[in-house]
Amino acid sequence: MLTATEIPMMKVGRPGSRAEPRPAAERALRVALFAGIYDYIKDGVALILNRLVHYLERRGIPVLVFAPTGPTPAFDAVGELVPVPSVPIPFRPEYRIALGLPGLVRDRLEAFRPTLFHLAVPDILGYRALRLAERWNLPVVASYQTRFDAYLKYYGLGRLEGYGKKYLRHFYGRCRQVYPPTESTAAILREEGIAANPRIWSRGVDSALFDPARRSVAWRHMLGVANCEVLVTFVGRLVKEKNTALLVRIFTAMKQRGIRFRGMIVGDGPEGAGMKAALPGVIFTGFLHDQSLARAYASSDVFLFPSESETFGNVTLEAMASGLPAVCADASGSRSLVIEGRTGYLASARAEAEFVARLGELVQDGGLRARMGAAARQRALEFDWDTILGGLCASYIEVLQTHGFRMPAGAPDPAAAWRPLYEG
Repeated sequence: MLTATEIPMMKVGRPGSRAEPRPAAERALRVALFAGIYDYIKDGVALILNRLVHYLERRGIPVLVFAPTGPTPAFDAVGELVPVPSVPIPFRPEYRIALGLPGLVRDRLEAFRPTLFHLAVPDILGYRALRLAERWNLPVVASYQTRFDAYLKYYGLGRLEGYGKKYLRHFYGRCRQVYPPTESTAAILREEGIAANPRIWSRGVDSALFDPARRSVAWRHMLGVANCEVLVTFVGRLVKEKNTALLVRIFTAMKQRGIRFRGMIVGDGPEGAGMKAALPGVIFTGFLHDQSLARAYASSDVFLFPSESETFGNVTLEAMASGLPAVCADASGSRSLVIEGRTGYLASARAEAEFVARLGELVQDGGLRARMGAAARQRALEFDWDTILGGLCASYIEVLQTHGFRMPAGAPDPAAAWRPLYEG
């Protein structure tokens, strides 16, 4: 049995490979994935879950996704998605909340004959799935991808944070395994009693896409950025929980102190209009994706990310892979990526002056930017997707085995021997 708190990083062969025959427990693995976002917004969580489904399908592991859908998909999702009823969230209508598991959806789930539930969000859908798995005697794992309790203070609901943590302890305490993306987040889960023995499911980066070689001087010129200007860039949704108010104050203070730089904001959202009004001269590109996003990173000089609500920080890792030094909030996600003083700096999420000082150092010292950017690229190369997802798959199999899966002698199909739907 695996005992480490981090999912082992292991390579796995192709399904059916003679060199590496798939174990019986893996052939019995059938994953039902429950998510709050899968295809209607192209954000980090949705892309990670799509990458997971793609990996499982490449391994020959059946997987079925249950999630809300919007009027129009934001991109072509991977795998089979079963829509669940949902409504827009009142104060964030671009997001939707699932209302549960109605009869037809549950029938589709039962026909799929899952052997493991993966809950990607602790909402109504996740809770209903958790209760159903307990009735069917199926093992449940959960990924901890967003600090929902930390969101409350940005919407005037900070007094409810205690209740939120109480619910999270109740929800995640009933799961066989909880997967935070970083050790710093795992430490928070242990300290707050949300998960006693979390196991890290890290994140990877496409280092061929996000590469310093994609830097384009012509693209900078098209945006009006001179060769001598240092381009400081933020990437993300323009929403309160990304600490956009602090971002505005940082750029404003840098300008007031005479630090010569250009600011660029890649993304959009409800806070966008107010930010544009407050930051004349800053470049707003809107959302960029794939090669356009990779070019924007590589054509920048410094990455700025003041958000403290991330459990990982995919954009920070993409910026590092693109060769940028990063100045980030000293919070659970960034703390596990940025090596202080080597690949960038960590500043208090409430200390505007600290951000300004660190950014000023990088803007004014080209040699320091170059050294930190090269170190950031090398650090990012440690995060390989296939290795990370192979470790998660191994953890799934361990959960099946510890739940009681046994391969009876002579069984022609290991999956046929796994019948927890009819136990109890």
